[in-house]
Amino acid sequence: MRKLAILLWAASCLTAAAQKKINLLVVGSTDKYHAGSVAKGREFYKQLAVDNNFKLTFTQDTAMINDDTLAHYQVYVQLHLAPFDMSPKQQAAVQKFVMQGKGFVAVHAAGLIGKQFHPNDVYWQWFEDAMGGVTYSPHPKFQQGTLIIEEHKHAVTKNLPDSIVMTDEWYEFDKSPRANVRVLASVEESSYKPNKPMGDHPLVWVNEKYKRFIYVGVGHDSTAYSNPPYVTLLKNAVLWASKKK
Repeated sequence: MRKLAILLWAASCLTAAAQKKINLLVVGSTDKYHAGSVAKGREFYKQLAVDNNFKLTFTQDTAMINDDTLAHYQVYVQLHLAPFDMSPKQQAAVQKFVMQGKGFVAVHAAGLIGKQFHPNDVYWQWFEDAMGGVTYSPHPKFQQGTLIIEEHKHAVTKNLPDSIVMTDEWYEFDKSPRANVRVLASVEESSYKPNKPMGDHPLVWVNEKYKRFIYVGVGHDSTAYSNPPYVTLLKNAVLWASKKK
């Protein structure tokens, strides 16, 4: 019995050693409007890394976004970092990362898509297409609304309630991305006062043209991290992007 126990212990040690840590890179925005959320996000991702045996790099330095650096990571979280705050070379590195099938989680302001922000710059058309072919439209005031979970079969939303009441900016787009993406959650526009009603208003979706691409359009304010269902949503998104069940 003792010999068997020793063999089982040795086998478990070898199994644990064989399991490589997931390398997680989170790049947070430096803009003042999301400073509180980025600060809370730092705490959230640190704990997530501890709980799931991730090796975390949390930074606000966009110089980290390059081919050589991203090659060492399996998951990249773009935390409120707008596409137009990255250089064309950095954008190309993210595009390559996603097309390699690695995990990409775009949070809230990462969805600031459109040529209106810097009209004289080279536009990242690939990202607009990957986001479902939509562009950002000015959002309404910060207010409470209800996020409706449309699908519970997906790993990101399977253990969430049917709805999440939270306070956010409720980003609006020029049209619904539904025709080009798999929608997981949308906002009920009757639950708040929209700027320009979309009718069909998705805010969490995956693009199944890519292996692990997800956009989580809510989470503007630091208070989101005090909302358990939202925290579960974000945690699930990162775990799914890392291919962990």
